[in-house]
Amino acid sequence: MTYCVAMNLADGLVFVSDSRTNAGVDHIATFRKLYVFGVPGERLIVLQTAGNLATSQSVVNLLRQRLNGDCPHLYNVTTLFDAARLVGQTIREMSEHDSRQDGGVDMSCSFLLGGQIKGQEPGLFNLYPQGNFIAATPDTPYFQIGESKYGKPILDRALTFHSPLDEALRCALISFDSTIRSNLSVGMPLDLLVYRADSLEVPKGYRVEEGDAYFEGVRGQWGEGLRELLGQLPETPDDYRK
Repeated sequence: MTYCVAMNLADGLVFVSDSRTNAGVDHIATFRKLYVFGVPGERLIVLQTAGNLATSQSVVNLLRQRLNGDCPHLYNVTTLFDAARLVGQTIREMSEHDSRQDGGVDMSCSFLLGGQIKGQEPGLFNLYPQGNFIAATPDTPYFQIGESKYGKPILDRALTFHSPLDEALRCALISFDSTIRSNLSVGMPLDLLVYRADSLEVPKGYRVEEGDAYFEGVRGQWGEGLRELLGQLPETPDDYRK
C-alpha cells in the first residue's frame, strides 16, 4: 500500500508521497513514487503513483522513453489536460498488456498529475486505473491516492484553496503522521515537492528521512496540542454519562 497527497492552491502546488512497498510483512522495501518532468522556464509536470508497482513503473518508464520521439509526450503536449490524457492512455496501454499475464494478480495502478505549462494556470488531476480522470477545483483543492482514510480528516478540516503553501505543507505532513501511526503499510521516507505558481521553476524537492528533526518536531507538537485541547474542551453534561 502507499499514500500520496497533492494540492492545487491559489499560491501553487504541494506534493507528498511515502515510499513504502510491501508484499507481506516480511517483504518491505523503499521505492520512490514521486516523479518530476520539467523544463525550467517552460513547464513542470509531477506524477505520483499508487497501486501495482510493476505497472506504475512501466508507465513512468514508457513516458520517459517517449520524451525524444515524434509522438505526443510530456515535453511537447500543449496543455495539462493533454498531459493527463497521455498518461491515461499509457496506463490503459500497460494495463491491457499486463492483464494478459497477471495470473490473478491485481495489476492496476492510479496516478496524480499536477504542474503548470507556460501560459496556463497550474492544474491537478486524479487518474483512475481505467485511464479516465478528474480535475481539482477551488472547492476540492486536493487529491489522495492509496491509503487515504486516515489522513483525510485533517485535510478536510484545515485545508482550503487559499491556504498558504507553508501551512498546506504542514497540513500534509500531519496527514502523513496520522496515516503512518494507523497503518503499517505506509512509511518513511517521504518525498515532497512545493511549487510556487507561475515560477516555472523545477524544484529539486526534499526527502524526509526517518528521524528528520523538523518532521519529528511537527508531529510531536501536533500530538501534544491535541492532548492539551482535549483537556480544555467543556466537560460533558451529566445527561451524557447516565
